[in-house]
Parts: sequence; structure tokens; C-alpha cells
Amino acid sequence: MSQELLINVTPRETRVALVDNGSLQEVYIERARRRGLVGNIYLGEVSRVLPGMQAAFVDIGLSRTAFLHASDIAAAEGLFDSKPRQTLPIQQLLKEQQRVLVKVIKDPMGSKGARLTTQISIPSRHLVFLANNPVVGISGRIEAEDERERLKQFAEQFLTQHPDHGVIMRTAAEGVSEPELARDWAFLARVWSAIAKRAVDAQPGTLVHEDLPLLLRILRDLPGEDIEHVRIDSAENHARADAFCRSFLPETGSRLVYYPGERPLFDLYGVEDEIQRALQRRVSLKSGGYVVIDQTEAMTTVDVNTGGYVGHRNLEETIFKTNLEAAQAIVRQLRLRNLGGIIIVDFIDMEDSEHQRQVLRALEKGLERDPARTRISGVSALGLVEITRQRTRESLQHLLCDTCSVCAGRGYLKSPETVVYEIAREILREVRQFDVERLLVLAAQEVVDLAMDEESDSFAELEQFIGRPVQFQAEPLYTPEQFDVVLM
Repeated sequence: MSQELLINVTPRETRVALVDNGSLQEVYIERARRRGLVGNIYLGEVSRVLPGMQAAFVDIGLSRTAFLHASDIAAAEGLFDSKPRQTLPIQQLLKEQQRVLVKVIKDPMGSKGARLTTQISIPSRHLVFLANNPVVGISGRIEAEDERERLKQFAEQFLTQHPDHGVIMRTAAEGVSEPELARDWAFLARVWSAIAKRAVDAQPGTLVHEDLPLLLRILRDLPGEDIEHVRIDSAENHARADAFCRSFLPETGSRLVYYPGERPLFDLYGVEDEIQRALQRRVSLKSGGYVVIDQTEAMTTVDVNTGGYVGHRNLEETIFKTNLEAAQAIVRQLRLRNLGGIIIVDFIDMEDSEHQRQVLRALEKGLERDPARTRISGVSALGLVEITRQRTRESLQHLLCDTCSVCAGRGYLKSPETVVYEIAREILREVRQFDVERLLVLAAQEVVDLAMDEESDSFAELEQFIGRPVQFQAEPLYTPEQFDVVLM
């Protein structure tokens, strides 16, 4: 398996593409004007406690107050226990105007503010430092029992130095020597000490610790054994990444490659075209079928269609092959578009229960490699598959696009015929209310053309009925649905 990280850096934007065997899997984008907040630590002030929601709104200095649920408030002694921790009522945990140190775990999305936790954690390549939470956790992806025991013993040694704090051993810690782990721990302990000191003197709404920029954060979190090269198209940022790796990630530094080519890096690997396709509703399948993806406020819907695929045997086999191919495409699109929350997939109806099982298995197997937490239900009585996927940052569409100013996000417009009939009704309404000599209608060109051509007889009858002349004037800046009836 060959994976590469492609990093495109410009003064205002950093973009990272994860390419697996020539196929784009994930895209990360960070803009200078709108950097992500996940990982940042703030000294906040509780502005409102909501017992009915078991949550509080916290002012951390942003335009919108952030959201803190009772389950995300510290003292999480049961974080790694099999039994869930009992959460106290929010009014017993917080009060208004109380200062609280919080970490952002979800960026603001749409009209919602950031989501917070008081369970402060600071990650490095191999460890996660848990402030004021004296527990030990080992990544579930480390399966060898002797290695898990070795790492647990290391972690317990670290906790003897700082008994009030805890540690999670990340997947990358597997096989790493004790001195390297000790260096990571010492670094994280110094970072926490600086945070705690700044928080004492800070005013509410102050950013006391900012997470690394995308360029360095991606080097810290992503590169594993599967990633062969990290290609960076900026000499300055390649040097910056190299210095960071020499200090903290020596095993990653050898994989850094500076790309000096004249052809843009993302163009060379076809990433730009893939990003453009990821903004479209329709995803074509090699067989001739296709998938339609629609994002809504509440959920994302995915519809599978056979399209031009007619198969070679029978209808059931055609449907099965299309659904199987669609399952693989859907897995990729969820990661590429960064779709989160509730996802409803409408596969083509399958009569054979074995076919249903195989399609679900293909979906589950594909999602096993997804770093975001996912859960799949079986096929419902309506033939739908429900997926939930962890959402921590905005989707690619929300990040790169704005709501259409013409259709207001509906995805469709009233036909010129509909607008013409609305104009006729508005004229009748105005004439009944006001005494006017004539009327002037301002509308888009296609609406005026229809009114003066195919509907000219109708407006001639309307003029005769109201006893007043009606004139039309095309306005090039009007949207197809926009019109004004001017009384003269």
C-alpha cells in the first residue's frame, strides 16, 4: 500500500491531500483568515447555564458563545473504565460568571458555536497528556499483549513524576524506546506547565494555548508506516517542517521531500480535479451507475442508481454489482468530503439477503480504515442503511462554498412561467389597492421575454381588464425570481 501526503502552501492557505495508490482519500484545508480552533485552549467564562439541556454556554472570546455539555466536564475518572461515569447535574458543576479552562473539540459549524471540554489533553506524536486526570490509556490498535503491558509500565512510571495527570499511549508509541517516550512526556509536561501559568493571570476570553498550524499538525498526527513520502511545494515551509521533525519526529524527517517543479503539485497528482468533483452532487461509477449525495441541515442522504449499467446476467445481479461498487465509492466520498453526523444511504433494493449482507460487509470493511469514528446499522424496513460518522470539522462543501445567492441554497429556481404568473397576480393586487395611471414591471431578461412573447396575449387581456397599460423592462442584475411592479 503506497500513501503520500501532498502539502500545498500559499501565503493565505495551506492544503494537505492524502493520496492512496494514486487515489485522493482526504483533504485538509486551513486558511489564514479562518484557522480551525480544534485543539486550542481558552480561559472562558460561563455566560449561561441551561439545566434543561444539561449544558452551558461559555464565552471564550469568539463571535458566538461556545457549548459545553455536562458530560464533557472534567473529573472523568471513568474515562477508560468499562462502566460509564455518572454525570452530575450541570447546575452543580458550573455557575454563571465562573471562569473555566476549556479546550475546543469541535469547530463552529453553521449557526452553532464551538463545542468544548474541560478535559484538557495535549497530544504529541506518541503520547497524549491528560491534565488533572490521573489515568493510563493504551491505544486499542496496539494488539500485542506484551507491548501493551510494556507501554502501561512506562506510562505508570511517568505518572509517578506527575501523579495528578494522566497519559494515553498513541498507536505511534508501539515499538518506541523508553527514552523517546520520556522526551515526549517531558515536553508535554512543560507545555502544560506554561498553559497553567498563563491561565492564572489571563482574562476570560483569552487564548492560552494555540494548537500547531496545519502543516506541523498533520506531520504530528498522520504519518505512519504506510506513508512513504511527504511532498511540500514551498522551500520555506519544507525547511520549517524539517526543523520540526528533527526536534520532535526524527522518524518522519527522512520522508520529507521538497517539490520544486513548475507544474503545481496538486495538478500533477490530479488532486485539483478530484476536489472539484467532490463538490458535485453526482458521483459516477465505472460500471455506468452513479451515486447522488445531498447535504442537508439534519443529515446527508446518498442515493444509488444503476444509470446506464444493464449487467450481463439478470436484474438482481446487476443491482448487486452496482450496490457493491457504490459501497466502495461511498466510503471514499465520506472521507474526501468529510461528511459527518447522520448519513442515510438508499441502496437499490435487493431481494437476496446474502447480497444485502455482502454490501453491508463491504461498507463496514471500507470504513475500518476511516480515522473518524463510524457506526453502521443494518438495512431498515424501508431498505435504508443508517451511518453515523464523527464530525469535528466542517465538510469540504461548507468550507469551500457559500450558499447560492440566487436560489438561497434550495438547488432550484422558479420557472420563468411561474414568475410571469406571479407578476400578473401582483399587478391585480396593486391596482385594487392604489389608483395608478400605468405600471412598469422590472424583471430578469428571460421573464420579460416570456411575458412579451408567449404570454403577450394574456397581458393584453390583463391590460384591458384593469384599464391601464403595463410595460416591461429587463434588468440584467435581477435574479430569475426577482421582479418589481412600479406604480406610475
